[in-house]
Amino acid sequence: MSLYSAGVEYGIHCLAFLVGSGGDSREASVRDLAELQGVPLDYLAKIFTKLAKGKLVESTGGVRGGFTLARPADEITLLDIVNAIDGRKNIFECREIRGRCALFDGSPPDWALEGTCSIHAAMMTAQKRMEEALAQQTILDIARKVGRKAPAGFNSQVEDWIQDRREKKTGGASIPLTDISD
Repeated sequence: MSLYSAGVEYGIHCLAFLVGSGGDSREASVRDLAELQGVPLDYLAKIFTKLAKGKLVESTGGVRGGFTLARPADEITLLDIVNAIDGRKNIFECREIRGRCALFDGSPPDWALEGTCSIHAAMMTAQKRMEEALAQQTILDIARKVGRKAPAGFNSQVEDWIQDRREKKTGGASIPLTDISD
């Protein structure tokens, strides 16, 4: 069982596709993002509702509307995304087993329960470090890593793909999209 839902992965991927060159925001619909990545539209729509409530994305109106980043990509951390989609989760729930030892015959001595459980403390330290690591990575960092890994033409293919769908919605003129490579 994983700690975070598949929605966190979907959300991070989607937000990375909303990052344009220099960290600016690009617009895309949830339908297009779902189709682009092969993920369920209904589920992704629920994820974007959470991202909007978390003030990470904002909707744009009109026939060609969709979503853009609500703030600069270098200010949206992976921890922000995780918390918006899955909420704040503890990775460990201490059940105070330390007081259940059979040798205590139902009455644990004070020393056994004194202070914080050392196992609980170790798990909370691990959680803190994990959250710190997620807070240090922004969606801009992720988008740039993907941009560097992908072949040179991939970013323009994605832009053309999104643009083609936008144009089909109104048959209108092209709105240029930008490259995320660094």
